[in-house]
Amino acid sequence: MTIQAQAPGHELPGKPTSVSRITLSRIMTAGDTNLLGTVHGGVIMKLVDDAAGAVAGRHSGGPAVTASMDEMVFLEPVRVGDLVHVKAQVNWTGRTSMEVGVRVMAERWNESTPATRVASAYLVFTAVDESGRPRPVPPVIPETERDERRRQEAQIRRTHRLARRRAIKELRDRRTAEGMLDD
Repeated sequence: MTIQAQAPGHELPGKPTSVSRITLSRIMTAGDTNLLGTVHGGVIMKLVDDAAGAVAGRHSGGPAVTASMDEMVFLEPVRVGDLVHVKAQVNWTGRTSMEVGVRVMAERWNESTPATRVASAYLVFTAVDESGRPRPVPPVIPETERDERRRQEAQIRRTHRLARRRAIKELRDRRTAEGMLDD
C-alpha cells in the first residue's frame, strides 16, 4: 500500500514502513562456522546486508547499493543448528538514501524456546538508476510510535555520520596543507 500524500521536499509519494519490512530466515550449518566452532560473523553480516538490500530495493522500487554499515553489534554467538531470523525495515529516508535497521534473532531449530537477539546493525543504502547514479526514493511513513522513534534515532545517526565525515576531511585537508601527506 502506498500512501498518496507527498511529503514536503520529496518528489515521490511516501510509503509506510510495513510495505518493505521483511524477515529472512536460514538454518546455520557446519559450512558457516569459524575456527571457534560458532557461526562466522561474516556469514551473519552477509545475511544482514542481503536482508537490508531487499528492504531498500522494495522501498525504493528498484536497485539500491550499500553505502555504509555502522553499529554492527554482535550480542551472542550463533551456533550450528540455529535457525537465524534477520528482520529488517527502513527507518529513515533522505532524497536518494535510506537507513535500514536490522535485528538478528536465533533459536534452536529443534526446540520451542523463544528466539534470542544475537546481533543488530544499521545500514545506509543509496537507490541507483540503470547507470549507477543516485535516484530519488520515496519518504518512509512511520506507522507506530516505535517506527517514529526509529526514524528520529536514524536522523541522529545521520547527523553523526555527516559530522564524522566532515571532521575527518577537515583533518586530512589541514595535514595536507601543512605538508604532512599520508601514504
